[in-house]
Amino acid sequence: MKPIITIDVGGTTIKHALFNKSNQTLTNKGVVDTPKNLATFYAVIEKIVKKYDRTKIAGVALSIPGAVNQQTGIIGGISALPYIHNFPIKAALEKRLNLPVSMENDANCAALAEVNSGMAVNMQNIVMLVIGTGVGGAVVINRQLVHGQHLLGGEFGMMLGQTDQRLSLVGTAVRMAQHYNQAFKTNYTGKEILQMAQNGDATAQKYALRLYDNLARAIFNLQFVVDPEAFIIGGGVSGNQDFIDNLNEAAQRLVQRVADIKLVPKIIPAYYHNDANLIGAALNFKIKKTVLI
Repeated sequence: MKPIITIDVGGTTIKHALFNKSNQTLTNKGVVDTPKNLATFYAVIEKIVKKYDRTKIAGVALSIPGAVNQQTGIIGGISALPYIHNFPIKAALEKRLNLPVSMENDANCAALAEVNSGMAVNMQNIVMLVIGTGVGGAVVINRQLVHGQHLLGGEFGMMLGQTDQRLSLVGTAVRMAQHYNQAFKTNYTGKEILQMAQNGDATAQKYALRLYDNLARAIFNLQFVVDPEAFIIGGGVSGNQDFIDNLNEAAQRLVQRVADIKLVPKIIPAYYHNDANLIGAALNFKIKKTVLI
């Protein structure tokens, strides 16, 4: 069975690997910075693919942000990469790469991986939150992805946070760091600020608490809309147990403060952590059985 080149396009970096279909493993992992324009994006993808002999590759699987229409090959909605939207990008890539290309929303890819063989392998209904540069998401009901009428199912980054800002702008460590650095003329990463908060820095704790509270509020609301068995957290933060613990604590505080029904959402990290998008993209290429609901 020919392997699949699987590529996870994020707002900050592009991860890539080779997916072996027989044992469902990733090899030849790599990462590059996400380009700022379409021409450079094409060049980066072509460079990744040129590492391999096309005759020995089944195709290219993309995990990518936005409202991905797998029938038309057009990405609607919005994302941190405006240049990928609203034109037949799948056809353009297939012409350039001379290989079959599949595309699916990044959070949907993560959910596919977790349902197939990860934390949700024995679950029927889950909500996936992928926290990176923005907040992506996926809803799985009866083990099927819910895309929605406008392919916007699970676009939780569009939900409004405490200050009427989109969750993608107030619910990630990347955005938290931008706000912190702008206020104090520093250059910390989100990971560094979260660690500062863990170490007792009062100012960092204030910014971290705002992040956790915005995410907890979204999770609380979604619990009473979808009522999933679990909320699975994907993206880079999924490998940070302190982040998961603090998010759980924020959700517990919110439930105790406002809920008549004391149902605390179950929040767990993705099994595949930062590889979930890569694996899910390859599974989407392989099975092509995603159901529109």
